[in-house]
Amino acid sequence: MQQSPNYGKSPTRRDFLVSTGALAAGLTLASAPVAQGAAEKLAVSGGTAAVTATHDEALKWPRYGKTEEKAVVDLLYKPSYDPLVTLEKEWAEFIGVPHTKAHFNGTSALAAMFFALNLPPGSEIMVPSYTFFATIAPMRFFGLVPVFVDINPRTLNFDLEDAKKRITKNTKAVLPVHWIGLPADMDHICDWAKEQGLIVLEDCAHAHGAKLKDKRMGAWGRMSIFSYQMSKPLPAIEGGMGLYQNEEDFGRACALGDYQLKGVDKSNPYTKYAGSGLGMKFRMHPMAAALASCQLKGLDERNAAGAAQVRKLNDRLTQLPGLYEQSSGRTDITRLYYSWNMLFLDEAKAGMSRAKVVEALKAEGVHADAVHYQPQHELPLYAEAEWWHHKPEIPELPGTKQANDTCLALPYFTGDAPELIEQYAAAFEKVWAHRGELA
Repeated sequence: MQQSPNYGKSPTRRDFLVSTGALAAGLTLASAPVAQGAAEKLAVSGGTAAVTATHDEALKWPRYGKTEEKAVVDLLYKPSYDPLVTLEKEWAEFIGVPHTKAHFNGTSALAAMFFALNLPPGSEIMVPSYTFFATIAPMRFFGLVPVFVDINPRTLNFDLEDAKKRITKNTKAVLPVHWIGLPADMDHICDWAKEQGLIVLEDCAHAHGAKLKDKRMGAWGRMSIFSYQMSKPLPAIEGGMGLYQNEEDFGRACALGDYQLKGVDKSNPYTKYAGSGLGMKFRMHPMAAALASCQLKGLDERNAAGAAQVRKLNDRLTQLPGLYEQSSGRTDITRLYYSWNMLFLDEAKAGMSRAKVVEALKAEGVHADAVHYQPQHELPLYAEAEWWHHKPEIPELPGTKQANDTCLALPYFTGDAPELIEQYAAAFEKVWAHRGELA
């Protein structure tokens, strides 16, 4: 997808780490154009709400139909594990990797990937703290230690410049996450990792079909994972997939979670463990595999339609002073959206606080939220030495804090919702037109 010209230049973390405490409302408002909606009374002050359309159909997910129903019913009458083999083949071809293994969920796929690394205890993996626990916590079972890397607060993705400051002699791998469908800068990350002799991994749990330079996410790293949990862009209620570029990694990962080592070449040294595996069973449920295969058909088209709808809204919203969207500014990406349409508010430029904006938008009927995503490094698990081969260092991550302090989340509409798009835009413009009273 070609990005809007409103995306602007690629921001750096330094550019965005500015004080938002002082609103400077007078200067901001004096220079701002009069927005649409100035004549309408805010709903928070007793006026009529701008959003009247129902959200129900626009937020429905997953969207299963007769095809998925038939696939599941067929399995009820003729149980089989064949859907796993089918999905593994389809996903390998879709992403462009030689080896795939279907797992019960994304967490088990991550565990298998960490085991497949075969790194000595105490080895460090650089990973953003701004992620789900499963990206990091399974490391501890294999003696691996997370090095928490900051995010760029405009992209919510791995900050390479911050990573360069945190590398040590024990660092062996990097693990970026493509947050809510926006590809991380894998070309730059891979170039740097190659210089440093680091293994590149990917957590693509939000990025089913996203591309950078026409190469799909999941094909950049030596190993990668996807989740098919029911909220994900490709939903199978529960499920995951591991992707591997080389045969030995594939065999070792399968030995942990697939006691039969199905699909592993007989020349692989780990096939001698067929029949016992190495102690775990991470096999995907065949009904989940069948659902995932159904949902894969038309995935690119669904992603594109959803992204185009977000553009219709965000191209208007980002004209408002102090309001920005999650963006890398790159035009060589194809992104998608998962769960949220994430915006950011610069309070000083907007002339009003985030709390006041959210309050006013909610009164207008907008499903807006000042989301605080829980960074992993702040959780007790990482502060207690007993759970780790080496206790992780708990850093200051200003980009992560800035993202949480400035984000303003809107829902991602999973269905065609032109009326809601228009009403959301009108609600924002109405709120911005009354910035004086909200300040």
